[in-house]
Amino acid sequence: GAGKPPLYGDYEAQRHWQEVTYNLPIRQWYFNTSDNNLLYWGLDYPPLTAYHSFLCAYIAKLINPDWIALHASRGYESQPHKLFMRTTVFVADLLIYVPAVILYCFSLKETSTKKKASICALCILLYPGLILIDHGHFQYPLSLGFALWGVLYLSYDWDLLGSVAFCLALNYKQMELYHSLPFFCYLLGKCFKKGLKGKGLVLLTKIAGTVVVSFAVCWLPFCTDMEQIMQVLRRLFPIDRGLFEACMFSSPPPRLANIWCSLSVLIKIKNMVSPQTQLKLSFAVTFLSVLPTCIKLTVQPSLRGFKFALVSCALSFFLFSFQVHEKSILLVSLPVCLIINEIPFMATWFSLVSTFSMLPLLLKDGLLLAYAFLSVCVASFSIFEKTSAEDLQLKPFSLSLKGYVSGFKSFPKIVRSLFLLSVTLMGVLSLMSAAVHPPQRLPDLFPVSVSLISCLHFLLFLVYFNVVVLWDSKNSRSQKKIS
Repeated sequence: GAGKPPLYGDYEAQRHWQEVTYNLPIRQWYFNTSDNNLLYWGLDYPPLTAYHSFLCAYIAKLINPDWIALHASRGYESQPHKLFMRTTVFVADLLIYVPAVILYCFSLKETSTKKKASICALCILLYPGLILIDHGHFQYPLSLGFALWGVLYLSYDWDLLGSVAFCLALNYKQMELYHSLPFFCYLLGKCFKKGLKGKGLVLLTKIAGTVVVSFAVCWLPFCTDMEQIMQVLRRLFPIDRGLFEACMFSSPPPRLANIWCSLSVLIKIKNMVSPQTQLKLSFAVTFLSVLPTCIKLTVQPSLRGFKFALVSCALSFFLFSFQVHEKSILLVSLPVCLIINEIPFMATWFSLVSTFSMLPLLLKDGLLLAYAFLSVCVASFSIFEKTSAEDLQLKPFSLSLKGYVSGFKSFPKIVRSLFLLSVTLMGVLSLMSAAVHPPQRLPDLFPVSVSLISCLHFLLFLVYFNVVVLWDSKNSRSQKKIS
């Protein structure tokens, strides 16, 4: 959206938040006033995002006050300022996200050599979706970085530090709710395991206190009165917008790869039921989808189960929850990257599909060449020897079906064929989206096709990850821990 009034795009959104937080008192940050028009990129993220914008604005003021001048800077675009904005993203990466990735990969027992750990780290850091979308749109990866620090701390049984890190993630972006249930169920399961009449109760009390204090510190400036708190919450959760909206696109139908947008091609859900009913329906389906994984993780808490549950729950939220953004698939992709050392084939396949699902947005940004290059690089990894039932973590499931299904001997061949079919389909549709004009009667043919095909993939991935979690044996080799 650069250079295109009246909103100018994500670049302007990040700049405008710096303008607002620096020039207005905290009590006006989330309220509609003459100096803060909420219809023009009003703040809609939690307090930590606002504090970060203020910090960036303070530095911007020292370099060039025109960058954040109240009202006068609206739509401001220049190469020096763009360089400044890119630098703030890069610094945030270097301080929070990159160290967490590197420490995580080098602490894995499975990556016993520095070479393997380096390859694992590169696979995560070079994930195409994060580079092309989050970085491309001047988005700061701090919430993902804090969440990853939380996973790392829990890996070492530093439960209180892990709780603080995830609270920071949740207070930076509310979409971290995608990862909240696995964190909650894993820690609760550990407390149950220790016994709620002894050490478990002490641990639960410490964790609860840590969470309360962390939230209190983050929200302290907004706790002056209840109206402040309620206004922030209204900005974070815009329920009145309905089940979904065609984010980043001006014309219908919606082009997001979740179940509601895909169904809307055939069934106009938003026209059939009220927003309140849509909210209840979305909540019910999402809750039922995550319930089996959450119960399993609470009853049998394990680090491996926790990481797979992060994938399964985040994918359920993306597919079924309320007000999904097309970029939210990145919240599923990060935990998938965390298990790339355990299931390289499926993790690589998922990274390709997740990037493909954002193709309409990439085309709008003029990033087709970069998308094609990075996707080909990812697809070229030597992963075809990792397609047996054991490599895909489906051995317990296959054993439970022994005697009922006889096709597991040819399972690797079937999986490889499906992968090749999937990649071919995505490649052909990518080329057609870029080079072929759709029929005049169906102007949204290609974006809708991308949405439907991606949604079908994600549903199959959801089934796969749930099978892995639910059939994971408590005493199997899958109980590997970080050394």
